[in-house]
Amino acid sequence: MNRTPKVLRGCCGIGLWALLLTPTWANWQDAVPGAQIIGSGDFSVFGFDVYNARLWSAARPLAEGQPFALELIYRRSISREDLVNASVDEIKRLAGANVSPAQLAGWQIQMQQSFIDVQAGTRITGVYLPGQGARFFVGQQLQHEIDDPLFARAFFSIWLDPRTRSPELREQLLGVNR
Repeated sequence: MNRTPKVLRGCCGIGLWALLLTPTWANWQDAVPGAQIIGSGDFSVFGFDVYNARLWSAARPLAEGQPFALELIYRRSISREDLVNASVDEIKRLAGANVSPAQLAGWQIQMQQSFIDVQAGTRITGVYLPGQGARFFVGQQLQHEIDDPLFARAFFSIWLDPRTRSPELREQLLGVNR
């Protein structure tokens, strides 16, 4: 005879079902099946290498409405706070009045959960999911998911918008000069 109270059995059953129904993203490639490198390039500031970037997608050239992944392999130590602040500054610069201060503050909190302090060799991959949002992986481990398509578009614009601070890197990522 099962001596576990019915209430606990029901809760455990619900918890198990929730676990089974929650998608587990083993790695970023699960979200971008068939992904291949479209382009890659290095980002440097004042002659100091900051990271190597690779743009992955199943669509070549990158197509509107298709998921993609932007992989950054850091070449130096940078704090999470500096990564978040640089991202916020660029989103603010590119989006201007299209993003409210409250929206930007919420995105800043989400990015705090998405990023970590990085060292040389740390790999962070952001996955763009059109109409859904973004997922961020550290190595192959899911760090955080942001269910906000406006955030995802604004964040990846840092690299892919024609007004990016690094147009040469943008062209390399998009494979323009291949």
